[in-house]
Amino acid sequence: MGKKTALTILLLGVLHITHPATGINPEVQVSSKNIKFLKYQSTTPAPTTITPAPTTITPAPTTISPAPTTTISPAIPRTDQYLGPEECLDQKYTRLSCHRVFCPPWMRCMEGRCVCKLPYLCPKDGMAQVCGHDGRTYLSYCQAMAVSCRTKQPIMSHFGGEGCSKDSIKAQTSIDEETGVVSIVLPIQGKLLVCGVGGRGGSNWNMAAANVVCYEKSLWGAKETSSVLYKTIKSPDADHCVSVLCQGYENSLTECSFSDRTPLGRDDKVATATCYYKPKEGSACEFRCVNDKCVSLEQTCDGVDHCGDRSDEMCCTACRGDSAFWCKSGVCLSKEAVEDGIMDCLGGEDEMNKHITKPVVGRSGSSKTHDTRVPEFISPKQELKTARDLLEVKVHCGIPNNTVLEESDRGEKRKRHKRVVGGVPAQPTQIQWQVAIQEGNKIDCGGAYIGGCWVLTAAHCVRPKPEVYWIKFSLWKKRSIQGTTDIVPVKNIIIHHKYNANTYENDIALIEMEKLPFKTQCFEENPAVSAVCVPWSVQLFNPNHTCSISGWGRKKDGSSSDVLLWANVSLIANCQEFYGPRYYDGMMCAGDLEGHVDSCQGDSGGPLVCQDSLGVSYLWGIVSWGEKCGQAKFPGVYTKVAHYFDWIRTHTGWAAVTKYNL
Repeated sequence: MGKKTALTILLLGVLHITHPATGINPEVQVSSKNIKFLKYQSTTPAPTTITPAPTTITPAPTTISPAPTTTISPAIPRTDQYLGPEECLDQKYTRLSCHRVFCPPWMRCMEGRCVCKLPYLCPKDGMAQVCGHDGRTYLSYCQAMAVSCRTKQPIMSHFGGEGCSKDSIKAQTSIDEETGVVSIVLPIQGKLLVCGVGGRGGSNWNMAAANVVCYEKSLWGAKETSSVLYKTIKSPDADHCVSVLCQGYENSLTECSFSDRTPLGRDDKVATATCYYKPKEGSACEFRCVNDKCVSLEQTCDGVDHCGDRSDEMCCTACRGDSAFWCKSGVCLSKEAVEDGIMDCLGGEDEMNKHITKPVVGRSGSSKTHDTRVPEFISPKQELKTARDLLEVKVHCGIPNNTVLEESDRGEKRKRHKRVVGGVPAQPTQIQWQVAIQEGNKIDCGGAYIGGCWVLTAAHCVRPKPEVYWIKFSLWKKRSIQGTTDIVPVKNIIIHHKYNANTYENDIALIEMEKLPFKTQCFEENPAVSAVCVPWSVQLFNPNHTCSISGWGRKKDGSSSDVLLWANVSLIANCQEFYGPRYYDGMMCAGDLEGHVDSCQGDSGGPLVCQDSLGVSYLWGIVSWGEKCGQAKFPGVYTKVAHYFDWIRTHTGWAAVTKYNL
């Protein structure tokens, strides 16, 4: 077959392919909003005629230069059964990588990295004041840390604002150059040694604290940490020690938590640290930290921050031994971080046995009610927890009001419906972030309420004509409202600037609703309406996690559902296997590979919601497209919301995105 014939067949084949935006033959005109998915038909590529290359080959010169005789040392394995994979290590994650860990309250997540906040954005009510080395009094620990973050200099001296001037005594730490013994001078307590492991002080002395104390001498922190007997110190000028607990992000030991002072006996131990200095060029390095420090492979994924930037604990398939805790995002925590009242794993699994229902407002001491002693030192860790609680309480999302039930529907007998595809009827006020998008008299799409005056939906559901749309909250029956239903007009529609209607790439849009007259909200407080949280990290939920979908889409028989249906689906990995080049970044698959459960036509724009270990719900996906609703090996394709976090917060502002990232 000649080239012309092959080209003609190829062109005819292209013209015959189902239209990519609507999933139907282009001869049949149907609005793309009446379908849930792009319905592609499989295509067989036209045969290609290849003209063989000339067979005459000019021989290459036969003279071969001898290979260099340099001896190459055997490669050191970069990963093992705990550390990896390579693709993760190549991302160079550290403690500032907010796709894997939380940012502290003085930072926020932008484009996957924790960046410094302005100090005034830190909460200050009920917080302890801090005296700075610059003689200024800061309103909170968070505020002082925000200044340090922006200036890249340690700013905190001690807690308390009285007598804080440039000339007043400031806290300082030091390491004895000969013995490595660590000491600290505090304005009121004077000089103290740091309690070592095994002494009476119940010391928390560890690598994180040693790294912090070494930062003044070395960019890479500590090489090792240990303890020595107090009696071995020649001419000690301190007879008390203090236990120090650091988180690892501190710039100075004065920013860490101290316990009450303990008198030292001859057989007690005090802390020492050996600082790390970069080895000679060419030295063997089993694991190279992101900050260029070298540690052994066995020091990775053990919950101990040997690197100083935590890069040795960021890409772990499991944790070594039983002294560390593994987060589903692939991060290993120290055992001290588990059930300490501060959520460290993105999904909250480190605190799932200690569910905190009410945030702390203001500082608090020990959780042990029988201990009435006033602590000698204010705890920066407690101040951090309080700051996070104060910030998180500003945004309510992901927790529905379960006390609401529409009275008129309690006694109604509801038939079990087959298919969302595969779904069952929701309770009248069960899915409180589900909205219906009405255009004229039709409801062809759903959406998710994310707080404020904002709804997220699929780009293919809307046009840039806000005046033709209405948002219906707490709608159960598609064709009739219930007592809790609110209907709100639309002010603005923001379609992603890179949305491609032919491929459904970047299929996401924001709907801004009109505010009530002379008010800041768009509808009166409605107990049947709750916002779903917006995820900031693509690592929050992993394949096989069970999530839920909802909508009024078509059932298996092709008819549209009258009541809101919901179903559980699983997140599916390697979606490229099913859809090949039609699958782009920002897409994800969910459903059931057996075809029992799926979203379908009319579900477009609706929410795929996943819960973390503490029961907080996140908008993980938006119903976008797929093939053959409810058929095996054709999972639904969703817009991955976390992929668009920065785009969402750019348009909505910080207060409407997620309570963990204000």
